[in-house]
Amino acid sequence: MNALEIVSYNVNGIRSANSKGLIDWIQQTSYDIYLFQEIKANELDIPSELFHQIGYQTHWFSAQKKGYSGVGIVAKNELKIDQVLKGMDMDAYDAEGRLIRMDFNDTTIINSYFPSGSSGDERQEVKMNYLEAYFQYIHQLKRERPKLIIAGDYNICHTEIDIHDPKGNKDSSGFLPEERAWMSKYFDSGFIDTFRYFHPSTLHQYSWWSFRAGARNNNKGWRIDYQVVSQALENQLADAAIFMDVKHSDHCPIYLKINL
Repeated sequence: MNALEIVSYNVNGIRSANSKGLIDWIQQTSYDIYLFQEIKANELDIPSELFHQIGYQTHWFSAQKKGYSGVGIVAKNELKIDQVLKGMDMDAYDAEGRLIRMDFNDTTIINSYFPSGSSGDERQEVKMNYLEAYFQYIHQLKRERPKLIIAGDYNICHTEIDIHDPKGNKDSSGFLPEERAWMSKYFDSGFIDTFRYFHPSTLHQYSWWSFRAGARNNNKGWRIDYQVVSQALENQLADAAIFMDVKHSDHCPIYLKINL
């Protein structure tokens, strides 16, 4: 059985991350698949040849709005991919480049950048609507493709140990009771938070820090990035980690090792 090593990473601009050494880091780590969120670039503006030169294929799904959102998959050339599908067939979300799907053999990988609601009530409503649309989409897909890996920036901390200041943020988008309840419903419906599977009570492990007030240096962070698997893959889980010391973005990469 081959182990597959997958990294999910909100790069906060693929070109910005590249300028900070992302390609070198990929070459050094040489994992099988890198799932990027918030690429913030049109496909034609992404220097895909840099990835191709080090042995990776690229698949991008950009937002229609310039410099906004978007997701991408960078996978080793030897990984035999059956198909890549862009979007959920929902125009409002697909226009924002929110989700890309990759099938190989009997396994499906989903990479999604969930909306942020932090800019106000209107975007919070978009976020909650996306959560419900995504929930229906993923359960429909699970009936057809039971072995699912769903990575990305969910923009939600699930529990109090996933955020540096739970009391101070109880009214903040990303830690609202209804968002956390949605995460509980999601995990209870047949999905596994792989980091918590291996590290159920580990404290102070975060994947995003505000640029303000030295948050990263003081580790005042939020764990809002996840690699989630359907229960059909539970017995194949091998390891999960957060690479908090890797810095090309305001997020850091999260890691999953799974036997396929």
